[in-house]
Amino acid sequence: MKKVLLLESLAEEAMEILHNSKDLEVLKAFDFDLTHINTQEVEAVITRGKGQITPEFLDLFPQLKAVARAGVGLDNVDIPYASQKGVKVLNNPGVNSQTVAEHTIALILMLQRKMYDAVKQVKENNWPWRNKFNGDEVYEKTLGIIGMGTIGQKVAKIAEAMGMKIIYFDPNIQYLPYAYGSLEEVLAVADVVTLHVPLFDATRHLINLKTLSLMKPQSILINTARGPIVNETAVLKALQKGQLGGYAADVMTLEPPSDNNPLIALPNVLLTAHLASLTKRTYNKMCVDAVNNIIAILNGDTPMQGCVFNETQIDQNL
Repeated sequence: MKKVLLLESLAEEAMEILHNSKDLEVLKAFDFDLTHINTQEVEAVITRGKGQITPEFLDLFPQLKAVARAGVGLDNVDIPYASQKGVKVLNNPGVNSQTVAEHTIALILMLQRKMYDAVKQVKENNWPWRNKFNGDEVYEKTLGIIGMGTIGQKVAKIAEAMGMKIIYFDPNIQYLPYAYGSLEEVLAVADVVTLHVPLFDATRHLINLKTLSLMKPQSILINTARGPIVNETAVLKALQKGQLGGYAADVMTLEPPSDNNPLIALPNVLLTAHLASLTKRTYNKMCVDAVNNIIAILNGDTPMQGCVFNETQIDQNL
């Protein structure tokens, strides 16, 4: 029996596929406690976002053939070390692009139009608050997109349909029908900045005190990519000083955040619990694709969905 280790729960349909597959035994370590697992026999691992696939973890599994990420980002997997050990790494590129793009636009509108406060005040029977309302529209505002992969491009199309002007920065994509600028230029002219880059050394704390100082006073920042791309301490200072008009994010450096995280208390901060990809359709597809990829690898077939990563593919796929 080929043994597959799950580090996190999967959608029901994905679990049914696993359990109905011949010659597969499903092992579970949802708490990441491997003391009850015979690591010598595991041939495949499936994770979502919490399971950290480190060199130390990989060394526990001498028979490991593949690691599948039910999602897109691979910052929780040490790809070079996996490649060195001959372990294939699979993800699902593009599977969450539509839902994350929608979530990004929702955060932009909520922050720009102050929708959270508007709804909250009515629920508190404070109808006269409308006389203090100072939200604004996004029409003819400039949207700066940092990272123009699949998600960034979908965000651009939706924003353009709402009448926003688009400018973007992406060192690898400079052929799109939108204004292009350097990172510094995009930050300087945008009314709204949204981040859509993967997390690796070059993008960690891409948004910091220096880059925030380039942004327009009272502009707003959106992060639906990865928490550590933003230096949250720097964002907090910018918000407190009025240099930044607002911040909305679906991701944080520490998830869940500490109870006393000062960002959460600020009225011009909107945070959601890393759920942009958790819509029913997308979550199900991410899990099913990951399972089907693992089954294909274990059967010696080519994965139907996702990418197989090795050292030569890392740069082009990030």
